[in-house]
Amino acid sequence: MKDDQASKDVAAAAIKMALTDRKEEDILKKDYAKEGLKVAAVDFGGEFTSSVKKIIERAVVAAKRESVIKETHTDQGAVAGAAREALSQITPKAIGFNVGGKIGIARRGDHISVSVFFAIGLLHLNEIAIGLGHRAVP
Repeated sequence: MKDDQASKDVAAAAIKMALTDRKEEDILKKDYAKEGLKVAAVDFGGEFTSSVKKIIERAVVAAKRESVIKETHTDQGAVAGAAREALSQITPKAIGFNVGGKIGIARRGDHISVSVFFAIGLLHLNEIAIGLGHRAVP
């Protein structure tokens, strides 16, 4: 498989995982496993600025829990870096607001992608946003 196709597949899987509910998540995990993709997802919520660190930590913990990554500094750093990149794309819209949503993580071979799906709240008027980060890890 071409390297650029692997990157696209992993990014698409991370985004789909971030958009699922629990039932869909379980189905996708099984389907992606057949395709050689390892995936994980986890919910989050809270005030954006104070939640950034927790969101990154949740991404790393979920990736380890679902065996998407190993417990190495390299793998954990790749997920943390990709999560931070995804969050940086959302930051201008989210600062000062409450957020809630889901983190999707996917890996195939050297490629890891982290997607964050956000509902950014102001009363009943929510903004929706998605961020995506990618890392290559040997």
